[in-house]
Parts: sequence; C-alpha cells; structure tokens
Amino acid sequence: MRRKLVIGNWKMNGSRAGNTALLSGIVAGLAANDAPRAECAVCVPAPYLAQCAAELQGTPVSWGGQDISVYAAGAYTGEVSGSMLADFGSHYVLAGHSERRAYHQESNELVARKAVAALAAGLTPVVCVGETLEQREAGQTVAVVMGQLNAVLSSLSLEDLDKIVLAYEPVWAIGTGKTATPQIAQEVHALLRERVAQKSAAAAAAMPILYGGSMKPDNAKELMAQPDIDGGLIGGAALKAPDFLGIIYAV
Repeated sequence: MRRKLVIGNWKMNGSRAGNTALLSGIVAGLAANDAPRAECAVCVPAPYLAQCAAELQGTPVSWGGQDISVYAAGAYTGEVSGSMLADFGSHYVLAGHSERRAYHQESNELVARKAVAALAAGLTPVVCVGETLEQREAGQTVAVVMGQLNAVLSSLSLEDLDKIVLAYEPVWAIGTGKTATPQIAQEVHALLRERVAQKSAAAAAAMPILYGGSMKPDNAKELMAQPDIDGGLIGGAALKAPDFLGIIYAV
C-alpha cells in the first residue's frame, strides 16, 4: 500500500514567533492523537530552515525547501543549493511549483534539472505539474501536464524514479477557494500514474501523487479516498495548525 503524505507549503509566509506557535501546535496535535495518519512535512522559506530543524528534530514532522538551484555552488547570488538545504536536515524540496513556473518563467526543462539537482543532494523532489484555467477550458490539460511530467521522466534513471514525489496542482484551484472535484482530480492522477508506469510499473505503484489545489479538512477525506490520490500539497491550510492536522488525520 502506498504511503500517504501531506506536505505544507508555507509559500512566502512566516515569522520566528509565528513559526514556533504553528510548529508547536502541529507537534502537540500529533502527540495527542495516535490514530493512523499520513506522514507530514513542511516546506518553508529558506531563512527559516534552521529554526525548523531545531524545533522539529525528533518529531514526526519532516521539513524541506521551496526551491533549489540547479547549480551545486558558485557565483549565483540569491540561489540556494541542494547541499545547503541538506545541511539543515531537509528531506523534501519543491520543484516546479506553479508560482515558480508563472512568476519566474521556469520551463519544463529547468524543473527537470532542479529535480536532478535535488536527487544529487540526497533530497526528495516534489515535482509539481498542473494546468491553468485557460488551458483547461481549451482542452489542453492532458497535453500540459504530460509535457511537464515527460521532461522530468526523460531526465531520470529508473533508480531515481523511485525517489520522487509528484504533485498535481490545478492552477485554477490554488488560492481561489475552488477545488477540482474528487473525480476530476482522480482522472489526472490516474493519467500521471499511468504515464510513470510506462517507464516503470514498480515505481508507479509506489510513487505518492499528491493533490495540490485548495485541499482543506472538509474535503481532504473525499479527495484522499480516490485510488490515485495519496495525500496533499497544502498551501493556506498549512498555516493553521488545526487545519493542517485535520488534513493529516483525514487519512
């Protein structure tokens, strides 16, 4: 059975005091309830990695970065390398989040290189794919997400394929309050798993594929009940401990 995984993406939010309150609330909530639950992690702004490492060490919550440089080191001002993320105990790093693709013009090829860089640093890349509202209305969903996925698959060995996580984030459902119906989300997740299976059936069967479009405590259970939805990449709800815990326990 595939593991369930819930990752909170804090985006550009946080403060030292607010982070302490949020993380302590999550850890306390997990300690107070020993029912079966998803694995969980938070991907935080780089300045807060040291704080997260200190506060989450020894807890069930993993942590990671929101972006990674394709370069290992050098004259790349403002970039954060995989070894830097690993230096703070990071386990995960996001690659190709829709906001990076939109606001920083990250191409499919660049995202693939970032996934490779993450693996080289011993990190688990969470590779994000998804279509905009205009692309969905134009009937381009499959072409868009497959183009994004294929760029990554063509860059990875079969061995590496076992070490990544996928996240489907319909851009039209991020931060809008809209959510793809469980059926719509399941259709895309199934297509993604089917495409991975063309390269490795074993990897496809084991790979967590997360849903990243306005998942909340009140819809998480129905979404994660779908056969190919293995968890969530959570934005706004990850900034409130009760909401994040509600999604984790929706398993």
